[in-house]
Amino acid sequence: MKIIGITGGVGAGKSTILDYLSQKYDAYVIQADKIGHLVMEPGGLCYEHVIALFGRQIIKNDKTIDRKQVSDVVFGNELMRQSLDAIIHPAVKAYILEEIRKQRQAGCRLLVIEAALLLEEHYEEFCNNVWYIHTDAEIRIRRLMDSRGYTREKAESIIARQGSEEFFRKHSDYVIINNGDLKTTWKQIEEGIKLL
Repeated sequence: MKIIGITGGVGAGKSTILDYLSQKYDAYVIQADKIGHLVMEPGGLCYEHVIALFGRQIIKNDKTIDRKQVSDVVFGNELMRQSLDAIIHPAVKAYILEEIRKQRQAGCRLLVIEAALLLEEHYEEFCNNVWYIHTDAEIRIRRLMDSRGYTREKAESIIARQGSEEFFRKHSDYVIINNGDLKTTWKQIEEGIKLL
């Protein structure tokens, strides 16, 4: 089984790359973000810990955690963000490692892990290749404003907190430029697959 780690800043269009790999190459896709939500659900590994950190006021009527409320708190509070990360990130990594084990046993040939903090959390240790998805900053800001309803200030602030382009390029095996021309993006993916 080959494992590709996919990373890049928010708004880089990583989902587009994942969809293509899933459809064209039958890749099994794991998204760290989705697992982060899963471990915060009632009964999940992090549910009680997150409530202990933020207080019971973050519990919605259906017993789920109000992720928007949590996001609003950590957006302006670095200490709370770090505390939340210390709860969520180890649980997500453990979940992903278990999923890799299961997929390997099931005979999966290509597994793709997408994580914004793939390099910071050292996922490259269990990936054959790390791909960095690069998109120009202005395009990323526009995508975040359009798709998530962020203000320009919020989009810029999130981008500023993430790794620099130099950091991503230095620690990746392959770079895909994803500025909107999908034919060019698909061609780059196909070239990347040949390198595995």
